[in-house]
Amino acid sequence: MKMENAKGKVAEFFKKIGKRNIIIAASFAVVAVALVLALALFGGADKDGYDYSEGVGNISDGSQSTGGATDKNDSVDTYFSSVQLNRQRSRDEALEVLQSVVDNDSATETAKNEALAEINKLAKVMETEANIETLIVAKGFAECVAVISDEGASIVVKSDGLAAAQISQINEIVYEQAGIDPADIKIIQR
Repeated sequence: MKMENAKGKVAEFFKKIGKRNIIIAASFAVVAVALVLALALFGGADKDGYDYSEGVGNISDGSQSTGGATDKNDSVDTYFSSVQLNRQRSRDEALEVLQSVVDNDSATETAKNEALAEINKLAKVMETEANIETLIVAKGFAECVAVISDEGASIVVKSDGLAAAQISQINEIVYEQAGIDPADIKIIQR
């Protein structure tokens, strides 16, 4: 008897909220999870034991003493590939959910417009990150991953040490492409 009563309350709750609102909330949750996942890849210790939370100012040295240079280089190369692949998967999932809201015939125009706005925002961020990565690699870095969030930008570069001129170049590129002040840019050496 209690189980039927609970099921009835749950069904009433979902009926009150509506499918449309549940789809919208789920799509925003997927986007938020994708962004948090991308940011989590750059904060704290990763699976290889590197700690990105330490550093002086906005520069962090993601290096760790390993058995040899080859191990470190293989780990770094794998890292960049893995981050880019995970970031793309997360964004593809978020875009798929948002597109399903747009394509849903029962969604309101407001919900569709919000989903389209999120798709456009995500596309712009993806384009900006790609531009930043391309320009930083063009400055002589072997690898680069850029992640833009509401709080700023995290830039991971393959480097054994950054000179002041290189830090300035990275900050300038990010500012020109994304309008993010250098104080809100975290540069991580890998």
